Amino acid sequence: MVHDYIYQRVLEISYYILETEATVRQVARNFGVSKSTVHKDITERLPQINLHLAGEIKKILEKNKAERHLRGGEATRRKYLSLKEKVQ
Repeated sequence: MVHDYIYQRVLEISYYILETEATVRQVARNFGVSKSTVHKDITERLPQINLHLAGEIKKILEKNKAERHLRGGEATRRKYLSLKEKVQ
């Protein structure tokens, strides 16, 4: 079994994702851990702790992954708009 602090972090991360539908990157930044840690917590440790919750989180992460290209495109658009404003 996992250490208590890891167990607690896994549950905190899971409930945070459930409430906010945050991306792995947002969760990592918020909790001060790496994206790899978030991914491992969600894909490997959470199913051992709470299988039902793991299924719910997986749906959210799959949705985020499917929308990833849209967020990337929006970020690029904002970048070039800000560059254009600086030039004018």
